[in-house]
Amino acid sequence: MDHPALGGDHSNEVFPSDVPLSLPALIVALRPAQWTKNAVLLAGVVFARRLDDPASVAIALIAVFSFSLISSGIYLLNDVRDIADDRHHPVKRFRPIASGRLTPRHALIAAFTLLIVGFGIAAVVRPLFLATASGYVALMVAYTVWFKRIVLVDVFVIAGGFVLRAVAGAVAVTVPISPWLLLCTMLLALFLGFCKRRHEITLLGNGATVHRATLAVYSPRLLGQFIATSAASTIVAYSIYTFDAPAVPANNAMMLTIPFVAFAVYRYLVLVYRHRQGGNPEWLLLRDRPLLAAITGWGVASLLVLYIS
Repeated sequence: MDHPALGGDHSNEVFPSDVPLSLPALIVALRPAQWTKNAVLLAGVVFARRLDDPASVAIALIAVFSFSLISSGIYLLNDVRDIADDRHHPVKRFRPIASGRLTPRHALIAAFTLLIVGFGIAAVVRPLFLATASGYVALMVAYTVWFKRIVLVDVFVIAGGFVLRAVAGAVAVTVPISPWLLLCTMLLALFLGFCKRRHEITLLGNGATVHRATLAVYSPRLLGQFIATSAASTIVAYSIYTFDAPAVPANNAMMLTIPFVAFAVYRYLVLVYRHRQGGNPEWLLLRDRPLLAAITGWGVASLLVLYIS
């Protein structure tokens, strides 16, 4: 089945039209584990110290739900577009669409349904939030069709998606958009993105370029430099934020959270370089106990500083 609207060419693949919809396969294809990325939308309400406002918290949670539906719709579109490439990947070939457990037709129907519902919820939240969500979808579709095949642009576009999430969270609850929040979000996303590219190269070996053309230009050494630069930049930017951003307490108590951030970054580097991980950040955040402890510690410390100190 060919899907020209997504730029794909699957004319040599057979997907019987009478294959029944598998709900378990569809749920897996939605990638619910990656909904954790949408927690970025909560940054606005948290760092603006609005957690004591039930209305703001409710709106922020609705915004997260809207983005979760929208992002799952994008994942389905991406998987339909990348069927052939995913089948050359030792892990992605087991995804429902690439493995044939979910047909492209069912995936596309589900994708557009999720996008419509997600946009409908976004419109209820706030028109400007809907505009931001629309910008996110446009960027991700452009990534799926074009940008993921351009070196460096592929990672920067993914980082841009995280920045738009942060913007959307602030817009949803009508709080000022902190430039420090956007900078830290972008640098952290770049760090994770370059780590993911390095993991793909080490995992796929000589078959890396078959799965992703940009891996012909990237190399472990080059990516190592990018990773080191973005890791250091993330820690420095966050450190400056803790005592320079207008939203943090004037007593500089927010600086107490810096060790948690530094530990989390360094722990992630250990997982990438010593344990050959980094391909699925969302899974590492939930499965690696030291990393999870650092993030939890940062969250608790941040709340104490912001709302008690």
